[in-house]
Amino acid sequence: MRFAVTRACGGGGGRARAGALYIGGSTTAPIETPSLLISTRKGLPNFVSRDHLAALPTPDSLLLHVSPLHFLDCPSSKTISNIGGLHQMLGLHEHFFVAAPRDSLESLPESDGTNKLGASFETPCGRRLIKPSAYVEKIASLKPNLWASIADEVPAWVSGKRNKTSIDRTLRWLDECLALDPAGGKTMLGVVVGGSNIEERKHCAIEVATRNVSGFWIGGFGLGENVEERPALLNAVTDNLPEEKARFISGLSLPEEVLQGVASGIDLFDSTYIYHLTLGGFALIFPFEILDHNNLDFQLDDTVGDRTKINLRATIYRKDISPIVANCSCFTCQNHTRAYINHLLNVHEMLAHILLEIHNTHHYLGFFRAMREAIKGGKFDLFRRTFVESRRIHLTSAVLCS
Repeated sequence: MRFAVTRACGGGGGRARAGALYIGGSTTAPIETPSLLISTRKGLPNFVSRDHLAALPTPDSLLLHVSPLHFLDCPSSKTISNIGGLHQMLGLHEHFFVAAPRDSLESLPESDGTNKLGASFETPCGRRLIKPSAYVEKIASLKPNLWASIADEVPAWVSGKRNKTSIDRTLRWLDECLALDPAGGKTMLGVVVGGSNIEERKHCAIEVATRNVSGFWIGGFGLGENVEERPALLNAVTDNLPEEKARFISGLSLPEEVLQGVASGIDLFDSTYIYHLTLGGFALIFPFEILDHNNLDFQLDDTVGDRTKINLRATIYRKDISPIVANCSCFTCQNHTRAYINHLLNVHEMLAHILLEIHNTHHYLGFFRAMREAIKGGKFDLFRRTFVESRRIHLTSAVLCS
């Protein structure tokens, strides 16, 4: 894996930057950043099968986030290793797997259960204590393209002493993982933690940056930190990381949160937002080509509560024969209507979630593409302000009308 920064905004654009992630040989097109890591369950998106992955735009959709904790019970490490790892097992030879223990869906960090031996996670199989040695063994069998070391992530409200302990453990486990890694850190991401303390965030970032890792996974966000204080915490981390290495983050997945992260110089984000929307029957409809078309006054259904999504379970869509989004090029919008998806949802047909996840993923990838174009054009700050302001105006008018 090779990463290169192709454009840095600076000035009004803050620390936002565009980059290129080279994941294959010289014939493989690079994946441009900022970009989205598509969340998976055992290597595949929650509702999209291997065959339907081709319906997503490439190369943007080639980045997949997998949690090694999903494989704790079965298949065993030996079985996965004998198969040849994730790529061979799933038949996804062109895709790029990034492994990290936290997936923000099922494998959630549990600070109270963590001790000096390993990190604790709440999983569908109950609370599990993961030691660095067992974690590296699982990674060795999965053979991901990149993997994050294990970390002690704590929520924002822990004491200063507990926060310092989490940093010490994370750094110690990083060193243990490096010592156990046959590749010597060439495919490893060092994890930066530090809770809601700016100085501790700086300290941890400086320490992790001295290790021989290929990039960084910024942990501990989305765990109760103050939204107003988040930019300062992010900047404290990115200001102390080398420019030439990629930066990943978990816990920031809403559009406004992604914009915050990009403004601080983050390159890759998880997509748990898409999963929650799809599970609830929601479809993304917000405009993202706002700089090219100045499309701030487009009309939406009267029943829509915000400019972001529509609830396709609602009866108003029962006879709506229009696509989810006009002119959307995704498989769902090109072939199906709101009325059909409404029907599928209300009869509890699995195809509804397949079609919704295809659309929502396609739409969110478009949002990231628009952000990249804004950065390349030196207009990221304008893009961010326009997007946030249009959302605020609409929500304010919706509240007044109600």
